[in-house]
Amino acid sequence: MADHITIRKAEGTWSVRAGGAVLGESQDALELIEGDYPPVIYFPRDDIAMAFLDKTDKVTHCPHKGDASYYSVVTKSQTLENTVWSYEDPKDGVARIKDHLAFYTGDGVAVEKI
Repeated sequence: MADHITIRKAEGTWSVRAGGAVLGESQDALELIEGDYPPVIYFPRDDIAMAFLDKTDKVTHCPHKGDASYYSVVTKSQTLENTVWSYEDPKDGVARIKDHLAFYTGDGVAVEKI
């Protein structure tokens, strides 16, 4: 793992809401801290209502984590483009985030400890 990345269990129960819909709750979320960036909560896919997500063509690359795939959140009132990302095949040092999803917050998306 890159020495500036820390992954640990996110204590407590976490929820994610988008466009007024609860997309999921988890007691098995992970917290990823990378350098000076704010912590990011990664939710297990099994804890997210995947029916609200549509995979897009967007892909980005992180030299420490690998290639990220993106999803849009589709609710009955709006589509939040490329709001979700996932490392489908992360580098070995961050393998714990495989099968997890992270969300950009703001603009109708909230990730909260409950």
